Amino acid sequence: MSAATRPATDDELRTLARKLRAHSLRMISQAKTSHIGSCLSLADILAVLYGSVLNIDPKKPDWPDRDRLIVSKGHAAAVTYAAVAEAGFMPLERLGEYARNGGQLYGHVTHAGVPGVEMSNGSLGHGLPVGTGMALTAKRDGGKWRVFVLMSDGECGEGSNWEAILFAGHHRLDNLVVVIDYNKIQSLDFVEKTIRLEPFADKFRAFGWGVREVDGHDVGALRSTLESLPIEAGKPNAVIAHTIKGKGVSWMEGKVLWHYRPPAEGDELEKALAEVEAS
Repeated sequence: MSAATRPATDDELRTLARKLRAHSLRMISQAKTSHIGSCLSLADILAVLYGSVLNIDPKKPDWPDRDRLIVSKGHAAAVTYAAVAEAGFMPLERLGEYARNGGQLYGHVTHAGVPGVEMSNGSLGHGLPVGTGMALTAKRDGGKWRVFVLMSDGECGEGSNWEAILFAGHHRLDNLVVVIDYNKIQSLDFVEKTIRLEPFADKFRAFGWGVREVDGHDVGALRSTLESLPIEAGKPNAVIAHTIKGKGVSWMEGKVLWHYRPPAEGDELEKALAEVEAS
């Protein structure tokens, strides 16, 4: 999305987030695949990043000075593809390829044949280690571009992430930004019951990061935080975004069920779309 066409106001960012939710509902319902709850919780964050923060040019997806965005929670593929399409990297019509035979929009985020996507992801815990290496490369090459990594809370139990967090703090990678979609639910249960993360922010601070906690559905707060980086000079940035799994559809919000279950086509999908569009 070029600077000239980006949303200029918070209301426009909210409109973009509603579009991302609606696209995700249709894509997942039609493909009868999973992870609608994860897509709905991430929509506001992606809307702010693509609509206001990232230094990108959809006409030049390989522009060397672009900011890099890695969606490490690769199961949130539908909303990622929707964001890339709404940003202008590919036609919206391609969203019909999602999780379909012969299409290139696979059920977990892929970069192959998808302009605007930096890295394929599915196995959790890979995005941040790669992003950390990218950020170090930018520093050593004198590049001005930044690296953003979107993570799930569930993947923060992966040891590979904590090695990368330690490494980034040591190298003072203030061009690295982690945004955690902290919706408190992972695949089969609540995060608190699976591997407790709290005191979450203190862990990052102990590893030498600047940390800010924010309402992950407040586009104004997200925008203000992400447009005023680094959080602390000389430190990598951790934005802990408190979100609600299934946000925007009342009967999906905060429910473990909607990690894997798709909305059924027909009345269920239409009711979900109506709620999202009225939000």
